[in-house]
Amino acid sequence: MRVNANFFAHRHYINRRSLGGDVAAGATLGVQSIPAAMAAGVLAGVNPIFAVHAVMLSTPIGALFASSVFLCVQTTAAMSLLIADVPQVHGGSDSAGALFMLAIMTGVLMLAAGLLKLGRHLRFIPNAVLTGFINGVAILIVLGQIGDLTGTSPGGANKVVQAFNLVKDWRAIDVRSLAVGLVVIILIVVLHNTRLKSWGMVVALIVASLLVPLFEWQTVALVSDIAVIPDTLPLPVLPALSVLPALVIPAVSLAFVGLVQGAGISQSYTNPDGKYPSASGDFIGQGAANIAAGIFQGMPVGGSLSATALVRNAGAASRLANIVAGGVIALSLVLLGNLVGSMAMPSLAGLLIVVGLQTLKPAQIMLVLRTGRIQAMTLLGTLVVTLLVPLQYAVMIGIAIAVLLYLVKQSNRMTLKEWVLHEGQVLPTEQEPPPELPSRRATIITPYGSTFYATARLFEQQLPAITAETHRAVLVLNVRHYEELGSTFLGMLERYASELRKHDSKLMLAEVSPRLYNQLHKTGRLQKLKPRNVYRQSETVGASILEAHDDALEWVALDDAGDGDVLEDQGR
Repeated sequence: MRVNANFFAHRHYINRRSLGGDVAAGATLGVQSIPAAMAAGVLAGVNPIFAVHAVMLSTPIGALFASSVFLCVQTTAAMSLLIADVPQVHGGSDSAGALFMLAIMTGVLMLAAGLLKLGRHLRFIPNAVLTGFINGVAILIVLGQIGDLTGTSPGGANKVVQAFNLVKDWRAIDVRSLAVGLVVIILIVVLHNTRLKSWGMVVALIVASLLVPLFEWQTVALVSDIAVIPDTLPLPVLPALSVLPALVIPAVSLAFVGLVQGAGISQSYTNPDGKYPSASGDFIGQGAANIAAGIFQGMPVGGSLSATALVRNAGAASRLANIVAGGVIALSLVLLGNLVGSMAMPSLAGLLIVVGLQTLKPAQIMLVLRTGRIQAMTLLGTLVVTLLVPLQYAVMIGIAIAVLLYLVKQSNRMTLKEWVLHEGQVLPTEQEPPPELPSRRATIITPYGSTFYATARLFEQQLPAITAETHRAVLVLNVRHYEELGSTFLGMLERYASELRKHDSKLMLAEVSPRLYNQLHKTGRLQKLKPRNVYRQSETVGASILEAHDDALEWVALDDAGDGDVLEDQGR
């Protein structure tokens, strides 16, 4: 089979001119990814080595298959918190197998989303939902590390309750554990503004963890106390198929969160050719990375903004950087696996607290709160749900809140205006519609708003009333902006037209689109409204309104002796 010689250059797998920079950037990312992955594993409540396995595989696999040259597929805090709320991956006889199965299922869903090119549909996810969810996750990250930071095990139904319980029982705090965690936080913040910025996390963890053996602080928990850390590479395993049904909702939630995060990265970093990558293409890369991670004893992963920013700022110019990072992680696991278990748990907690605080976006919260009441209610609702409900349900509930509030908003958005045509004036004057439909006059009404079925009542209430005095009146309804009308609206218009006929008056529809005309025909409404009273739109905006208005004036000018009926029988 013939391979296009430009394929590898087009995909930017290797840039010979930046080979040294890519290797250096990959090495930097690889070293820093190990403690970050372990922290993510702790956050997820699983053996940290599963997070290291995942990052080791997902970083290079994502680089090979994603549309984005720089997208780094790794463990993320949001996905780790989702995993922490999945009971099947904790404490059972095959909890590890369930975790690997969850990664594979997540990858399959991501891969399917990419192949179906669903990336373009992410624009329908409200920003208020994402802002509420991400900031809720940030708060949970911080609250969830209080126990490891203080060497305690506060009880409670959720992390918010656990934080309150710790405050009430503050005497149980282990001062030595707290000291280790605070050292990490301080060092990361201080080193961030130095030349060691890219290595600050690693240096902080090493220094803080050395305090434990140096001062013989035996009360400080180590990673080796909660998990066995091997110094070998993972072998492929068969997933636990028996838990597949129970993992469907968690997998959907993980895929959704991972894809949303990845899509945000896709729109933040252009490829070397200056073009933005395809979100759907990045879905494929994340899907392949998750499947590989699950097969080789890893947890679910997604697009990581912090890791992508790190490798890009470190000088990466091709996919080689992320591929090198995977190799560095594998080499470190084999050579330094025994030392990984010596890391202090409070040091990882301190790292995660820094990550959580960096994830908080108060400016985004204030922007959404000031945007409008519906957006504010959506954000606050999603934020509260995220804090109190398992995260696999919080995402879906947040979207449901947004949809519900949107429908409520749309059901109250309907305004009618009267267009008045003056002699010698090209454009009409817009004003409030008359409360009662005037006799022997053509009244043009233009609606603004959604034709959602719940607005039909508002529409009907604003129509000029038909009274006992109404006679020989015409209401011309401008429907140019509507491709179709719901059955509730059509029924309401039919009733209004029927009432007009009782008063020797009529309803005309102007600017009717081809699609709406077809709908009226298929539903039988065209015959009930009379085809002669339905005016189709043309390329000239408003032409059919003028035509309908002229015909209406001609009709109302006729006497009541029946001339109008003769004119109607002639049709248009």
